[in-house]
Amino acid sequence: MTKPPRKPSKPLLGDVDAPLRSRPRKKRDPAQHELTLDPMPARIDPCLALLKPRPPKGRQWAFEVKWDGYRLAVHIEPKGIKILTRGGHDWTDRFPAIVARAKRLPVSTAILDGEAVVFDELGRSDFGKLQQSLGGRGGKRTSWEAVCMVFDLLYLDGHDLTGTELTARRHLLEGIVPAGGEEAIRLSEEIEADGDTLLRIACEHGLEGIIAKDRNSTYRGGRGGEWQKIKCIQSGGFAIVGYQRSSSAFGNIHALLLAARKGGQLVYVGSVGTGFKATQAMELRAAMDKIKASTPAVRYTGGRKNLIWIKPKLVAEIEYRAWTNDGKLRHPSYKGLRDERDNAAIYDIESLGE
Repeated sequence: MTKPPRKPSKPLLGDVDAPLRSRPRKKRDPAQHELTLDPMPARIDPCLALLKPRPPKGRQWAFEVKWDGYRLAVHIEPKGIKILTRGGHDWTDRFPAIVARAKRLPVSTAILDGEAVVFDELGRSDFGKLQQSLGGRGGKRTSWEAVCMVFDLLYLDGHDLTGTELTARRHLLEGIVPAGGEEAIRLSEEIEADGDTLLRIACEHGLEGIIAKDRNSTYRGGRGGEWQKIKCIQSGGFAIVGYQRSSSAFGNIHALLLAARKGGQLVYVGSVGTGFKATQAMELRAAMDKIKASTPAVRYTGGRKNLIWIKPKLVAEIEYRAWTNDGKLRHPSYKGLRDERDNAAIYDIESLGE
């Protein structure tokens, strides 16, 4: 005799009109791993390159071109774009082309680390042209010509990447900003070459120099040595402590008297009388006339006449070839004033920093 089918204890289909209910949720085990998202930081202290006389050796070092411009962090969020300078100032409104491009990148949230530059007719970054596009030192103009050369990715879609090695950060960055672009945000490409060879080629093409980065390093603010810069022509920020008058020169400036830091004090490092343009000289003279001083801020024994001393509040970007044996700049050339609101550090002789 055939037995009737056993009534299932848990029928697959119940009353079609009955509401569906899920199983009651269990309380979470505190020992269980939980994947969390990192809050997006308001600002990350930038990693700075340590000045070195020659490129480092070893397979762990990656090389890039050194760009001559303003360091920027581009913060991308659904609510909008924010561009911060190295000193933490909000310059979003000054780079509209970079902002427009950032809105089109394939990310929800990100922080890009890069350098705002303006290129000359030969494709080299030109700090003077960048300053002019922004209206000069202290200017308020917006720069449509500026391009952000991006070289690092610090945050991506809810994850802080500063504790991740450089190789992984660069891999993710290349998926966001591809190589060879012509937009207002471009990738600063790694160059497969020996450091000495790349430096020689960079100098032959009139570039400022190269950057070396440890592929295995995490991202740390300050000059820890994970990033190094090697320059073709050295440059730095020097305090203007006075000038020599001349009735025949632009702005009546024959030469600027310069100072650097040493042991916490300002020391005289020579004068510069080349590199001035007419408009620069007139603006510089007007700025110096507002901060005249009765006594020099440094010990001076140079023997020049017709000197006007000023308070050391202006920092000039100076290019030079080397240092003389008595601690003076060799073949200096004036490039412009650094903006007092950002990147206006005075060269420190003892740390070889800027």
